[in-house]
Amino acid sequence: TALLSPTCDDTAVEEAADLALRQINADRKEGYILSLYRIFSVREHPQEITGSVFYLILDVVDTECHVLSKKLWKNCVARFAHTTVYGQCKAIIYINQARNIAHLNTYQCILQPVPPRYIWTVCPDCPVDDCPTEPKYLEAAVQSLAKFNAESEQTHYFSVLNVTRASMQWVIGPAYFVEFLIQETSCSKNDT
Repeated sequence: TALLSPTCDDTAVEEAADLALRQINADRKEGYILSLYRIFSVREHPQEITGSVFYLILDVVDTECHVLSKKLWKNCVARFAHTTVYGQCKAIIYINQARNIAHLNTYQCILQPVPPRYIWTVCPDCPVDDCPTEPKYLEAAVQSLAKFNAESEQTHYFSVLNVTRASMQWVIGPAYFVEFLIQETSCSKNDT
């Protein structure tokens, strides 16, 4: 059978994009959940008996939900344009609605941050993304977590697992902004 070119706003295409993005996010081990910005292109290959293979190119943006949260992309808030990571995911997904099958055969996502020159034209005073592995950002995360540990009513201390995003802004001096993952330790707050 020949490849079809359905419209991007076709219900079956939107469902295929949703299912593909859910499976892409479930497969990712680091970073943030991707949200659908738009369906860039689609081709459909109907199968002889039932179902179809969809060849999708999806424009995506990252959200405020880390992939470890396992939330659905529709339940996550997309970041502001000047702080987002954006890109395209190419996906091949087989869908058979009669048998309730959705199998993501393969995907590839190419992501990149918004270029600093764009950020500065839209928001000249906004923080600019930086490398999260630099020691100054780990130090900022540790200081922030120390305050959390001191003020929280949790029974155990938490430690920094890793810094996932970092940015810097010059105000009177440098201001560091970090997003990081934490993990509960076995150290009780009752122990000295």
